[in-house]
Amino acid sequence: MGVVVIQVDYSAKDKIEEDMDQGDNLRKWQLSRRQVLKAVGAAGVAALAAPLMPAFLARSAGSGPEEGSKATRLRQWVLVFDLRKCEGCITKGTPPKCIEGCNAEHFVPEGQEWIRVFQVEGPAGHSYFLPRPCMQCENPPCVKVCPVGATYRNDEGIVLINHERCIGCRMCMAACPYGVRSFNWDQPENPPGALFANYSPQYPVPHRRGTVEKCMLCAHRVQDGKLPACAEACPMYAIYLGDLTEDIATNGKDVVKLSQLLADSSAFRLKEELGTRPRVWYIPGHGQEYGHEVGDERPPIKARTWQEQGVTLEKKREGASK
Repeated sequence: MGVVVIQVDYSAKDKIEEDMDQGDNLRKWQLSRRQVLKAVGAAGVAALAAPLMPAFLARSAGSGPEEGSKATRLRQWVLVFDLRKCEGCITKGTPPKCIEGCNAEHFVPEGQEWIRVFQVEGPAGHSYFLPRPCMQCENPPCVKVCPVGATYRNDEGIVLINHERCIGCRMCMAACPYGVRSFNWDQPENPPGALFANYSPQYPVPHRRGTVEKCMLCAHRVQDGKLPACAEACPMYAIYLGDLTEDIATNGKDVVKLSQLLADSSAFRLKEELGTRPRVWYIPGHGQEYGHEVGDERPPIKARTWQEQGVTLEKKREGASK
């Protein structure tokens, strides 16, 4: 795998506070951090490291305020990749677990990667790793060009695709400046039983020939109070799921104030100059927190497909029931 050079814009820091302010005006489901701390107590921080997201990010049925109350508001999801922690899983000698977690969760068709890990040449000549999912743009070009409305942005800021409406024109692929969409030229292999699965844009299984696919920010998982599959699978806890409305984020281990994390770390977003307003931030680094040396140019190991991982719908159901 050769070195892929990606230019990034570090000027995003100036817009972080602006985004936080805008998030305050968005509809959201409100539960203050003070209420959370009272509920979980001092021992609660350890409990938040469980595979499920912290309780204050969950919206399980019956656990929130009554519908229509002042506190009933929507989340506005974002992702943050801490590149100080990301080292492509090479120090562990494994493929990138974020990719494999995504492949297994969504039965991603062979040849596609809904999240890719690039080896990037930095300004000082050293290499670092940059995961790239869908940017979940606030001003998504893909949505604007779709002639049938198959690509849309939901109320929580996640860009989705309705494959029952998609006609395969691929105009969204041409419009996306991040190259995160793929096209099913042939009928993808689906796991046994997938044809009888309840399809939804939040969880697009079964996969269909002649349609476009991409990262969905695991919309089906976050609505059930879980981290995205990539974040849950990351052994370095380098991926944070954040909520702009509550100004809070978690990687499944730590709970932090989102705006402070971004501002204190000089976080940036890709291709901001295009005005897409991506909701994926990056904290500069090269995996130094886990011993990745700047001169180490080993590329990531190729990730296994869901078939190679032996994942089935039945095994996923069994895991979800435990």
